[in-house]
Amino acid sequence: MSKVTDLVKRLFIGRALRSTQLHEQLLPKRIALPVFASDALSSVAYAPQEILVILSIAGLSFYHFAPWVAIAVVLVMLTVVASYRQNVHAYPSGGGDYEVATVNLGRNAGLTVASALMVDYVLTVAVSVANGVDYVGATIPYVAEHKPLVAITIVVLLTLVNLRGIRESGVAFAIPTYAFMVSVIGLVVWGGFRLLVMGDELRAPTADYQIIAEQSDLTSLAAAFLILRAFSSGCAALTGVEAISNGVPAFRKPKSKNAATTLLMMGLIAVTMFVGIIALGLASGVKLADPATAARDVLIDGRPAGPDYYQQPIIAQVADAVFGNGSLFFIAISAVTALILFLAANTAFNGFPVLGSILAQDRYLPRQLHTRGDRLAFSNGIVILAAGACLLLWGFQADVSRLLNLYIVGVFVSFTLSQTGMVRHWTRHLRTETAPKARAQMKRSRVINFFGAVMTGVVLVVVLLTKFTHGAWIVCVAMPTLFLIMKGINRHYENVAAELAVGEDLQVDESMLPARNHAIVLVSKIHKPTLRALSYARATRPSTLEAVTVGVEGAEARALQEEWERRGIPVPLKMLDSPYREITRPILEYVKSLRRRSPRDVVTVYIPEYVVGRWWEHLLHNQSALRLKGRLLFQPGVMVTSVPWQLHSSDRLKGRPEPAAPGAVRRPRPEMARDQGAKA
Repeated sequence: MSKVTDLVKRLFIGRALRSTQLHEQLLPKRIALPVFASDALSSVAYAPQEILVILSIAGLSFYHFAPWVAIAVVLVMLTVVASYRQNVHAYPSGGGDYEVATVNLGRNAGLTVASALMVDYVLTVAVSVANGVDYVGATIPYVAEHKPLVAITIVVLLTLVNLRGIRESGVAFAIPTYAFMVSVIGLVVWGGFRLLVMGDELRAPTADYQIIAEQSDLTSLAAAFLILRAFSSGCAALTGVEAISNGVPAFRKPKSKNAATTLLMMGLIAVTMFVGIIALGLASGVKLADPATAARDVLIDGRPAGPDYYQQPIIAQVADAVFGNGSLFFIAISAVTALILFLAANTAFNGFPVLGSILAQDRYLPRQLHTRGDRLAFSNGIVILAAGACLLLWGFQADVSRLLNLYIVGVFVSFTLSQTGMVRHWTRHLRTETAPKARAQMKRSRVINFFGAVMTGVVLVVVLLTKFTHGAWIVCVAMPTLFLIMKGINRHYENVAAELAVGEDLQVDESMLPARNHAIVLVSKIHKPTLRALSYARATRPSTLEAVTVGVEGAEARALQEEWERRGIPVPLKMLDSPYREITRPILEYVKSLRRRSPRDVVTVYIPEYVVGRWWEHLLHNQSALRLKGRLLFQPGVMVTSVPWQLHSSDRLKGRPEPAAPGAVRRPRPEMARDQGAKA
């Protein structure tokens, strides 16, 4: 069975890598860009669309606010990119926003950032995959009918790829990401050329449609609120920017410089695509409504679209207008857009495990998250992220509109606290820095981070006000819950460390040593395992030794006593009465009575156990022994010793190499080492 499972593991994940091969997994800029920027770049597939969807609630007349909303989003994006370039230079260790907030604002601020980022990473996977399924569902009806199932399948596939290691997943995702960038930029350039140079008229498939306003005759306050809501939805384009600051250790040297350069490249490309798509969408007459009400609110030739109406995403409509429906370029753009949305989740698959590892190292998450797997990736974090995303996709039926309402709250919490922390960072360093050139650079960086903190803080308030009742309240509950869980885990680890700590002046107190050792061998019947346990117990030379059995059936108990005396076994046998046919309780009570009589003594309980070689045999043996050991371990002053007896079925496992646990360093088998030594 272990051979089969190991073969399957190697098939899907690949051969294990040594710890010394970690440097081979570091990324050059050309691979780091698709690995860490796919989320931010893919947001152009839905962020411009969400702006138009929200504005359409008040009717098509509100579309003229879209350019101003887009400009505001671009301003925030450029500010955040400039701010995070300061972060990667100041904190290149990979802690990112968590480290910045912890060092400069305190542990609670750091945990707040960590909880916000972890929630946002899970949502990144869910939103990206759900949106990708929407694009595929436009051409494959089966996918549209089974969105949650298809989305979960995609998450499982992404998990397997990421378990193969960061470099291998980066190479696999680089080509589709670059294809998406080239396709969208080509679409923007050719569309702009046709509009501005050739003077062609671009018409989207929905250009002649009408949209019924859900809210008409809005007051000035309500209109402003709607525009702010559109702005907050458009700010989904900023998600993923923080991933590079969390992933600096994955870059090749010089790490900070390469990370800052990659961040700048990502920002410029994302802004170009975002502005181009929304500009071409407005120029070609794209009409978008809330998917939940599109069948009723969208009018085609004056009649409602009906339940069979499928609303094409904005990129598909723009590609239709620029290249024509069914053209090779249209099909290519639709395909790479769907693919990049799936791969956008890879940003979270790289950010979440690294953050989880850092939190585990700081004792805020289970230590297993700090362990690297066979492929030197943080496998446990990858699996947990995938499980959380699958639960969201199932619970929200892979509905992008519903998931987006939960989105970006967490990321703007981390943006705001991180930039505030950077302001304090520069202020602290300015107190000790005397070089004029260095002080001027620090002051410039502080201004950038201060502007970023104010800008992202305003956006956070807007997002909370406009999205709270539409689902953002779930994130506002999840973040404090995760915060308290991490505090509880840290408290547990701290208490355990304090309890186990050995002081420098601790001396061995002879008076605290046990006065005597009472040995007990548990007996069910007289057979080879029992005799071995008795021999081993006698060899340890305890102060007292006795065999103990529980008399469940009177006839069997008497037969055991008679056989014991007949064989002349030189250890007294004590029979415990059990009127209710229990085994564990009488033994526990007897052990406790020994401890009460002599509190300074220890009691050692020897338990004979079978060693079997097949999984189903484990179900047939040792169940009573397991239960009893589990209870005895909680008794102070009681030692439990298992005495194994190997059955013939265990012979099949002799000589078999032990399968390595996740994170274990693989070593050559002994015979391989001998062969290599002989060759040398």
